[in-house]
Amino acid sequence: MSTVNAIELESFAKALLAAGGYTPDHAARTAEVLVWANLRGADSHGVLRIPRYLEMVKLGKIAPKAQPVITQQSGATAVLDAKRAPGPSAMTAAMLTGLDLAAHNGIGCCVARDISHAGAVGYYAQQASDRNMVGVVMTASGPLMAYHGAAQSALSTNPLSIAVPSGGDPILLDMSTSAVALGKVMQAKDAGAAIPEGWGVDENGHATQDPNAVATLLPMAGPKGSGLSLMIEILCSLLANNPVIAPALEGKGGAMNGLAIAIDIARFCDPATFGANVRHLSGLLHDLPKAPGTDAVLLPGERGFACARERQANGVLLASGTLTKLAALAADLGVGLPASMAQTA
Repeated sequence: MSTVNAIELESFAKALLAAGGYTPDHAARTAEVLVWANLRGADSHGVLRIPRYLEMVKLGKIAPKAQPVITQQSGATAVLDAKRAPGPSAMTAAMLTGLDLAAHNGIGCCVARDISHAGAVGYYAQQASDRNMVGVVMTASGPLMAYHGAAQSALSTNPLSIAVPSGGDPILLDMSTSAVALGKVMQAKDAGAAIPEGWGVDENGHATQDPNAVATLLPMAGPKGSGLSLMIEILCSLLANNPVIAPALEGKGGAMNGLAIAIDIARFCDPATFGANVRHLSGLLHDLPKAPGTDAVLLPGERGFACARERQANGVLLASGTLTKLAALAADLGVGLPASMAQTA
């Protein structure tokens, strides 16, 4: 592992994306979302994604200059057509639309059609909690995960995030519906490390600890994970009349979609009282007796916020494989390495 200054890393990520064809605004937003994940310790959704994103540009799966537009709006709902724009820009636009609708209606719901990979969805849910609203975000993509009881990929790892303001750091749930996000398998490849059994299976359906042999991921909690992924596909994709899984299972091309919901707490109760109740509940949970081997009882997001503060001060850790790939990409694109990266590349 190597340490890279967070500010330098974000500038470097922005430069790589811009050199790869992204517009300046898309490059800036994508770099911000990727480094947000790195800061929180979610390296599986961080800058290691950049080489794949630029490969997707070449394959036509990301339209790096497309601008998302609202195509339909009625009451508290809206549909956004992202036109395969970079996912971070598309989902930010979807959440900002949801927030605007919630300000007028108490709740806002925006479905985003034809997005590309959006990174860590907790970023968009936190956009709502930062504005003293509740944020709910989910995204749907093509098959990467086995359906419970089936021997092949049939659903995606469709993530779900819920952010709730508390007066300090929000309570921020950000989870995949698979046992582990695909990015963690990618991270293990970069680090040359084995993966725990239960993350994925090989092409013959056998459990494997070799990240290079993983053919499909496994759902978390068996039928619960695959059931939740299925419902996210319905809410994100079928609601937007842009199916992903059915066409993929029929051997046709797929897409990606997202859903952003903002809830104005003030329309339901006094925000200050809500925050006090959240803090009271949090305190009671923190004070629970700790199970053997547990250092602290933590709420969703707490570990990530603590990691972000530490990495903001001391730098972001990157696996040697990730560093090597980014350095090679930078050389190909004519982008200079940041000083803190050049020392270890």
